[in-house]
Amino acid sequence: MPALKPGDSFPSDVVFQYIPYTEEKGDITSCGIPVNYNASQEWADKKVVLFSVPGAFTPTCSVNHLPGYIRNLPKLKEKGVDIVAVLAFNDAYVMSAWGKANNVRDDSILFLSDPDAKFSKSIGWADEKTGRTGRYALVIDHGKVTYAQIETERGVVKGSGAEAVLASL
Repeated sequence: MPALKPGDSFPSDVVFQYIPYTEEKGDITSCGIPVNYNASQEWADKKVVLFSVPGAFTPTCSVNHLPGYIRNLPKLKEKGVDIVAVLAFNDAYVMSAWGKANNVRDDSILFLSDPDAKFSKSIGWADEKTGRTGRYALVIDHGKVTYAQIETERGVVKGSGAEAVLASL
């Protein structure tokens, strides 16, 4: 499958892994149980912002990319966004801990795992050298891609950042 672009339909077979947040497992050292998250089904009738990072707990991702979405979550919701999700190749346990480490203590932002960067590779947006997910952002509105940007410079957050996504809504 080629890279997704505005006007494309979101694929019908996208499944990620995810650990739903629960209060009783709210401590960063507590582990929930990973479940499959059928993004194609869950997002079919919603407006979704999906941003992808090369790795949880890495410098650019933790200092520049994720914080912009946390800060701008109310503005994204005001623009009609139902779901904000971050995606990385890390396993679901690491993604869950990264959310907790960033004080996301609910499912206001979903921390999804793209094992082996399967989805990112399928759209040609995985890093060829490392095999990790690339740094990109998608807006999916009721099954249709309305925004799609990938970063081509290492350590740069421009088109995939919250401000760029907000400007496109």
